[in-house]
Amino acid sequence: MEQPNDHLKHLWNQVCLFNDKKSFELLFYQLNRNLINFCNTFIHHEYAAEEIVSDVFVTCWNNRRELTAILNPKAYLYMAVKNRALNHLKKYSHLHLQTGLTDELVLIDTRDPNVELEKKEFFLKIDSIIQRLPGQTSLVFRLIKEDGMRYKEVAELLEISPRTVQTHMRRAIQKISECLRAYNKRDHLVTKNKLYSFISLVSFYFLHS
Repeated sequence: MEQPNDHLKHLWNQVCLFNDKKSFELLFYQLNRNLINFCNTFIHHEYAAEEIVSDVFVTCWNNRRELTAILNPKAYLYMAVKNRALNHLKKYSHLHLQTGLTDELVLIDTRDPNVELEKKEFFLKIDSIIQRLPGQTSLVFRLIKEDGMRYKEVAELLEISPRTVQTHMRRAIQKISECLRAYNKRDHLVTKNKLYSFISLVSFYFLHS
């Protein structure tokens, strides 16, 4: 059953401002089933939908201090679930079914393990930088780059202008770029090939995430 926005906002504030686990549990149980059903309309996989929704709630709890500026938690959660569902579809686009020699269907993974490892290292580094950004700048960056929201959606959620959202993003990207350049200079073991891969990952992150 859908809950009134004022009630959800109260629970959200209790979680973000006072680390109230009971309010977090209430928020979870009141929205969990509806969010799973919503997610399932995109990916058509019940178990994966449950995992995606759980991950969204875990992320909310872990980042609760940064999420105090969210004025419409219901809208935020639905947008976060939708974008994670779409990312889930893209994430598994590398898996293909092929017919083997015995005419059995075989699931083929086309990813390059070395590239995946470099991506993992890169995203861990990015996350450590994001955690050091000022509060609202960090939140805006996460909403856009991690939750896949548009500038207009973020502006509406935080009740700020799209221009202010743009300013926060510009500051975040500038700070992240400065930190990454400093990080590269300290790493004397980086080869030209690895540096090229690193630059490619930076481009991939900012253009496609």
